[in-house]
Order: sequence, then structure tokens, then C-alpha cells
Amino acid sequence: MFTCVVIDDEPLARRLLEEYIKKDESLVLSSSFSDSYKGLQFLQSNEIDILFLDIQMPDLNGLSLLKLLDKKPATILSTAFSEFALEGYDLDVADYLLKPVVFDRFVQAVEKAKKRLNVLRINEVETQGETLFVKDGTKLVKLNLNDILYIEGLKDYVSIYTKSQKIVSLQRMKNLEIALPTDHFLRIHHSYIINLNAIQTIHKEYIEINQNSIPIGETYRKAFREYVDKQKLLGEP
Repeated sequence: MFTCVVIDDEPLARRLLEEYIKKDESLVLSSSFSDSYKGLQFLQSNEIDILFLDIQMPDLNGLSLLKLLDKKPATILSTAFSEFALEGYDLDVADYLLKPVVFDRFVQAVEKAKKRLNVLRINEVETQGETLFVKDGTKLVKLNLNDILYIEGLKDYVSIYTKSQKIVSLQRMKNLEIALPTDHFLRIHHSYIINLNAIQTIHKEYIEINQNSIPIGETYRKAFREYVDKQKLLGEP
């Protein structure tokens, strides 16, 4: 799944992109903004895969917004004026869409963004069998996957909670999400990845691991519910 954000001050253009996103089952719309500054604030505190960004917006235009981001999502720019394309590519965007955006061109742009995301190298994390090597400062720490209870993301850092220790590492949650085996680990919130075998109790809005309550995010609720149904842990609510 690829999380997406749309930032466009034109209502019709914004709704069109939202509808296109809904047609692709691999895309999840995390949020949509008409106000570029509110969109910037969201991006600075949330980890997003693909950003659909209008260039011409009042107060803070798309190119200026992009320059303010320390870690940029795979960005697809859109505008009614093609002369902005060169500057957009200087910012290493995934693609550039000319308004009005047609669906087949949207699909092409999304595929470029997905390929970019899929080829990102994971420099901070390496898995070998049942162990995980994670960078802690200047050293690599070897962890047994079965000992990891859950992982909490805090902006550019992650805290890895095990049965005996807590390790803080400078890296993205997405790297760990890709590296960890999906049969044991699942992301249930933009800030949490859990070891499914460590779950003690499941509630409607959260789960408990080692006496700690971990929220289930709306974006990840469906995937978690599918896991629960598969394991036959719960009946229908």
C-alpha cells in the first residue's frame, strides 16, 4: 500500500485526483488539502509515500512547499502551465501532470512514483533469517525478531521495544516496514509497527502489548481486521 496526500487549492482538480486515487487499490488517501500551509504542516509530522502537489497556490506555492520539506515523498506535480516543469524536475519530482489531468496520464505518473519508492535502498536496516541488524548511533545492533514487541516512530527516529531493552535509531518507519517479515509484523498506525505474536489483547480502537496500549489507525484498520479474521481471534463486532 502507498499512502497519498493531495494538495491543491482548486476544488474540482482536487476532487478529480481523489477519485483517481480511489480507483487504485494500492493507493490510500491519507489526507487532502486546499490550504498549502496546512498541507505542509501535515507532511512535516506524517510519513507519506506519494504527494500530489499543485504548483500555483496562494501564499505558499507548491515549489516553495517542496523546498521546505527535509524528507520529500515521491512527488507528482500538477499545473495548468507547462513552463513550471523544468523547475519541478530540478527538485527531483517523480512526474509532472498538466491540467486537466486525464486518468491514463495519472496512472503513468503513479507507476513512476511506485517504481521510485520500490527501488529505494534500505541503508539502515538489514534482515538475516530470524535476526535484524539496526543502526544505533555508529554501531549495528543485532536483534532477534521474536524479541521485538513493537516499534514506535517519532519523526526521523524509531524506538524499538524488545523484551529486555529499548533501542532508538535514526531512520524511517517505512524502511523497517519493508524489511520486517509480513507474517510476523504489521503496521497498524502511522507511528506503530507491532509483532503480531506479541499481542495480548485486542480492543476496538487499540491493542495491548506488554501492558502498553497501541492505537489502531484508520488507514491501517482494514489490514489489521483481515489479520484478525484470518486468525479467527474475534467474531463480528
